Amino acid sequence: MSSILTNNGAMVALQTLKSINMNLTNTQGEISTGKSVASAKDNAAVWAISKVMEADVKGFKGISDSLNLGQSTVAVARQAAETVTDLLTDVKGKIVAAQEENVDRAKIQADIDALRGQIGAVVSAAQFNGLNLLSNIEETVGSGSINVLASLDRSVTGVAASDINVTKQDLGTGAAAVAGTVAATALTASVDAVTLNGTQTDTIDIGTTNSGFTAGTAYTLNVFGTDADNSKFTQTDYRSTTAAGPSATEVTTLEIVYVAREGDTATDVAKGLHASFKSFMAANELDSDVLDATVTGDTLTFTSTLTDATDTVAVTLSSVNASEGNTIGGKLEQLSNIDVTTQAGADSALDQIEGLIQTAIDSASAFGSTQGRIETQTAFISGLTDALKSGIGTLVDADMEEASARLQALQVQQQLGVQALSIANQAPQSLLSLFR
Repeated sequence: MSSILTNNGAMVALQTLKSINMNLTNTQGEISTGKSVASAKDNAAVWAISKVMEADVKGFKGISDSLNLGQSTVAVARQAAETVTDLLTDVKGKIVAAQEENVDRAKIQADIDALRGQIGAVVSAAQFNGLNLLSNIEETVGSGSINVLASLDRSVTGVAASDINVTKQDLGTGAAAVAGTVAATALTASVDAVTLNGTQTDTIDIGTTNSGFTAGTAYTLNVFGTDADNSKFTQTDYRSTTAAGPSATEVTTLEIVYVAREGDTATDVAKGLHASFKSFMAANELDSDVLDATVTGDTLTFTSTLTDATDTVAVTLSSVNASEGNTIGGKLEQLSNIDVTTQAGADSALDQIEGLIQTAIDSASAFGSTQGRIETQTAFISGLTDALKSGIGTLVDADMEEASARLQALQVQQQLGVQALSIANQAPQSLLSLFR
């Protein structure tokens, strides 16, 4: 049946042309934007995923900047620590030269003093953007390390940031000191003690006698010798105070002092006290046969080959609360006490410099390891960012070859659709011939 009111062919042709035009519009949009999913209406699920990934890419770009800043900061500290190591090696050479008696030790000491000044200058200058990783004398909790933003970890529960912790490695030369006045309640006059007589060997275990190492807490060793007739040693030479346990007044004048810094362990305190003890013995030209000490881990071992049941030497470990205002010294503070102008001083300096060199080497090694880790993380973040970008592209980017081919096909279909609609619109004209 033919009708002049309802043209089914035209309606079919029109719907087909509308579909072709819609597809053509979508294809032209893909070509102009380069994306198959340019907005949420194109594909809500894929668009949402791509936006989350794009946000992560933005975050990782910020992390890359943080890693670059951290790497530069650590690199400066590592270079400075290596320079300090070289300078301390030069100091060792001077000390070795001072072992010979037929040398001008005063001039050698002047060279050592100059090198010590250079070390101080290097440490002071080893900062990047105002941060110096070679200085750790603050008492604030957490001040002994910094965190470098390293990654964003996404899970079903949310997003969390992860950091690379960089521990400061103090190479300062400032001296530690107990506060000028100490309240009796702030002094623990006998944390632990040893008495060398018939035993002649005893130990103080820092880790056992102390449960925590708050930054600013001072640890001291008091030497108190007893030899009434001075037959084995001169009694007064081996007395730091008037009694074996120092008073709040006397503890401020003790020479064997170590003030804990942020992040210190029992081993650090033991090493610090041992270095201070060696400096004390050298400065006072005391006989190591009467009293000597070695350190292993967090244990100080004291020995004497001269004492007996009546001639004794007691060593008392005391502590002073950080609240008293003690001064934290640098880990190279014993460098200031090296004095090669005497034979005893030269002998002691040779022993001391080995520990100082090892401290600098350990610091440089720690920074080197951290810098390597940051560089590895930087490379990973760079690769991860590229992978995320590639993944986003796979989800939302248009296949331009396919879009080009589809565009040409749709343009042909559009022309045919227009032609088909034109033919369908002309069909009612044939009905006029029936009425002639």
